[in-house]
Amino acid sequence: MANIVVVGAQWGDEGKGKVVDLLAEDAQVVARFQGGNNAGHTMVVDGETFISHLIPSGILRNKTCYIGNGVVVDPGVLIAEMDTLVSMGVSIGPDNLGVSQRAHVIMPYHKALDHAREAHAKKDRIGTTGRGIGPCYEDKAARRGFRFVDMMDFDAFAERARAVCREKNFTLTGFYKAEPVDENRMLEELREQAKRLAPHVTDVSVALDAAARSGRPILFEGAQGTHLDIDHGTYPFVTSSNTVAGNVCAGCGIGPGRIHGVLGIVKAYTTRVGKGPFPTELFDEIGDRIQETGAEFGATTGRRRRCGWLDCVMLEASVRLNGLTGLAVTKLDVLTGLDKIEICTAYTLNGKTITRFPAAIDELSACEPVYETLPGWTEDISGARAFSQLPENAQNYLKRMEELVGAPIQIVSVGPARDQTVVLENPLLKAA
Repeated sequence: MANIVVVGAQWGDEGKGKVVDLLAEDAQVVARFQGGNNAGHTMVVDGETFISHLIPSGILRNKTCYIGNGVVVDPGVLIAEMDTLVSMGVSIGPDNLGVSQRAHVIMPYHKALDHAREAHAKKDRIGTTGRGIGPCYEDKAARRGFRFVDMMDFDAFAERARAVCREKNFTLTGFYKAEPVDENRMLEELREQAKRLAPHVTDVSVALDAAARSGRPILFEGAQGTHLDIDHGTYPFVTSSNTVAGNVCAGCGIGPGRIHGVLGIVKAYTTRVGKGPFPTELFDEIGDRIQETGAEFGATTGRRRRCGWLDCVMLEASVRLNGLTGLAVTKLDVLTGLDKIEICTAYTLNGKTITRFPAAIDELSACEPVYETLPGWTEDISGARAFSQLPENAQNYLKRMEELVGAPIQIVSVGPARDQTVVLENPLLKAA
């Protein structure tokens, strides 16, 4: 059995939740390593839809789940999510859900600053979700943040939190002309949240090391996608953390030798939420059709996703950045019924053909896609459970994707339900 990392290979929203839920059947531990509740994982089980924002989706399989130190956690959101899942019949307790002592806490003033900045920026907005993720990571880097372990000694925490809150309120009222955060109310709420979550707060690094030593297979899940990475993404239209697989080690406190494979999740086409360059974006009826058929709305924000053809320049970069050992292709069924399907194989920039994803945002915005056209298919593929059961043209589309990006396809999703999946190879069942 192997320990596997699951990452998004595009701009997020690739369907990681379904794939993690599927693979969690053969895992014993599932751990989240970055991001916050600005991400959402949608899973459909027995016709019922579950959306998790912080809790690893392996919780639906009653696996041991951990929220790593690389995640920034809004305690109120976490509690609400726990209560919602319990009301749906999901078992949650300290024995199957742990939060890292070292995970940073999203404070009310982080959310207030997030909203104030976006309102102040007007037409130059980045397009954040307003959940306070960026300001929390800023305070973490500036050594002004608070970790869950800090809240366990609440009186000492409260004294420090009051001082930081006053500083943030000065910025909110003085510069942004926004309402201040009520520090007394903030601390009352945080005190109750700390009591509620205390049994779940643990040393996730130690727990994961023990699991690895005992041979319990671990599934590490990320949020967002590779090209929203703070270092390697389409900066500044990115998230506030490292989304690539290499961040598992820092975000969970485990060594690289514990990782045996990296699975990249990629839609059969490309989507993006919010602003930022998108070379293969479609502005015609095909783009509208993909958006409607794929129900492309953000699980966290509800925002309409921009849609376009598969971009293999972008995907090849994801293979390189993450060291992808396999791909899971989702929403292949959405392309059913199209006469022809385009795959972007290169860009043209200033009259030259390039095959590398540019770092400069202005260059990427100026790139024009070079397409290769493949025939589509009309057959219903939702019942396929083996690669051979897919139409020939669908098989050829997947094979061409493999050739262009240099990574094998291990899983293909042909519908939203857990069982609407073609598994060519289960990466967890490979020998470590």
